[in-house]
Amino acid sequence: MSQVESMPGVKILTPTRRDIEPRTATGRRAPTAGPQPGTETSPDIDVEDKLKDAFARGWSVIVWNDPVNLMDYVVYVFKNVLKMNEQDASRHMWEVHQKGKSQVARETREKSELIVHRLRGFGLNATMEQTA
Repeated sequence: MSQVESMPGVKILTPTRRDIEPRTATGRRAPTAGPQPGTETSPDIDVEDKLKDAFARGWSVIVWNDPVNLMDYVVYVFKNVLKMNEQDASRHMWEVHQKGKSQVARETREKSELIVHRLRGFGLNATMEQTA
């Protein structure tokens, strides 16, 4: 017994921390019965399957019509950013001009984000959307 504990009228207050796991006298984790309060259990999720699903799905890159960029410039951007040949770049440029938009690529999410970023860097109005 310590000197403080033997003093009459003295009460020892030790702060309790809720984020510390209970331990046995040997220092091992004390067994707990079920989930802790305030926690949720989730069903088993296979991370690899989720990643495969995310990357297997197609993401469409869409270029929208705008009144600013010249047709020749749009063809130039398609050829440089998307590595299209002259014929494909011209066909997509005409589709943007006549229909208001054109799906210029279908890639994984990360690659589609990169393409959209690069097209916007050239001043084109581009977005991406997930395709079924």
